[in-house]
Amino acid sequence: MSTPAYYTEEGFKKLQDELHRLRTVERPHLSQQIADARDKGDLSENAEYHAAKEEQGLLEARIAKMEEMLANARIVDPAQLDSTKVYIHSRVVVRHVDNGSQREFTLVAENEVDIKAGRISVSSPIGKGLLGKAKGEIAEVVTPTGSTRFEVVEISR
Repeated sequence: MSTPAYYTEEGFKKLQDELHRLRTVERPHLSQQIADARDKGDLSENAEYHAAKEEQGLLEARIAKMEEMLANARIVDPAQLDSTKVYIHSRVVVRHVDNGSQREFTLVAENEVDIKAGRISVSSPIGKGLLGKAKGEIAEVVTPTGSTRFEVVEISR
């Protein structure tokens, strides 16, 4: 059994919409491509047919993965979370201990990541380091380029 993934209502809806699009638009489109390629004759030498069948297999795997994600999804209302510690959907301001620069992050599920908007995954190195920290605590973040320390300055929802 997979572990639950926590989403905002918006992120959950986005996931549902994508799955719906794959089932109702992409799947029928691929079925039509396969039917068209089949009508062209000998399937053993029909590259168009084989390519469409391979694409169909990839699509079905993607649909199955998304169905599993939805089955394990839990919607979290940020207003119900304790704001004394960093959890998923927390907006956190951190100060880089070495150089004093400040950054703001919102911790989200993997499919809700938007680096430009400051939305980072809870499973990223920074996200893992910040989870469970309280205001004033130091988070040791281990990245491929080395270790960095962040002080939690502010936590909000």
